[in-house]
Amino acid sequence: MDLLSQTLDALRAADADAYQAAREHQTRLTKPMGSLGALEEVGNRLAAMAGQCPPPQPEPHAVVLFAGDHGVLQQGVSPWPQEVTAQMIANFLTGGAVISVFGRQMGSTLHVVDVGVATTIPDLPLGPDGTPAGGTLHRRRVQPGTADFTAGPALSREAAVQAVETGIDIAGELIDGGCRMLVPGDMGIGNTTASAALIAAFTGSDAQAVTGRGTGIDDAALRIKVDVVRRGLELHRPDPRDPVGVLAAFGGLEHAAIAGLLLGAAARRTPVILDGVIVQSAALVAAALRPEAMDYWIAGHRSAEPGSQVALGHMGLRALLDLGLRLGEASGGVLAVPLVQAAARVLREGATFESAGVSEAR
Repeated sequence: MDLLSQTLDALRAADADAYQAAREHQTRLTKPMGSLGALEEVGNRLAAMAGQCPPPQPEPHAVVLFAGDHGVLQQGVSPWPQEVTAQMIANFLTGGAVISVFGRQMGSTLHVVDVGVATTIPDLPLGPDGTPAGGTLHRRRVQPGTADFTAGPALSREAAVQAVETGIDIAGELIDGGCRMLVPGDMGIGNTTASAALIAAFTGSDAQAVTGRGTGIDDAALRIKVDVVRRGLELHRPDPRDPVGVLAAFGGLEHAAIAGLLLGAAARRTPVILDGVIVQSAALVAAALRPEAMDYWIAGHRSAEPGSQVALGHMGLRALLDLGLRLGEASGGVLAVPLVQAAARVLREGATFESAGVSEAR
């Protein structure tokens, strides 16, 4: 049995009894019921993921950036050249990118996975231990980028599955290494176009409703981008009942690997914080393969990209943050890390009315 099939077979829904135990414990903590708003639901869900109340503290955590390039870039959907993908990998690993800065603030370990970059990654300065100072580079390239999905499938089914299994592998390696929560992100010039196509395919939405400005394109470029997504949908006529087929039609290798990480973490009962529209579009792939995997995901933020709200609504997930972000690279997801950790900690360490000697409401 292949790794993807093994992972899907191993994946189970979260524990309803542990969820209910957490809800009941919330009523005994020294606070009015519901006073922590969405954080109470996060804590309850963490208990369900772990199958115990209180849940284990979801730390340490790792930020995992999957990088890949896109053939659809040649359609003029972004003003940025393809080589920026590889250049940004160097920026991540030398500590200068926004996610590098945010990660230092949050105590993250950073892992960058080249799963489908089309150009050469620049040489990196190495620390005394022979590794980049800003994080770990995993060279797991399936192939150098995708094809233009307006002319044919972006990926073969075989390459799509290989990239998904790469993500499953990475999740397993990090969890076996002690990570207790994962925050996936992305890097790939042109990937908001592929994301819009994936979201439209899985939700049945019109191309215009899910296609945004990505890296900040103007109105003329946005019209081109919407047309590109629409032409891709008309060419492939995607069937959401065939998730791998939809992924192969439109997705990047980073989308596929993120979907794999989401499935691999869920099979290991490990929480994942979803970043913005790229990760959310990959989550739609994973959810179509195994809906129970959604039990293990927490939406870190709502992206300013219009497809983000469509994807979150389709999965029934409520974002913890709404800051107008549209950077990608796990920047919004990592900002939610302390909120998720606080939600677990209050269940573990909060006093009850009985233990604190505090009178309850009459």
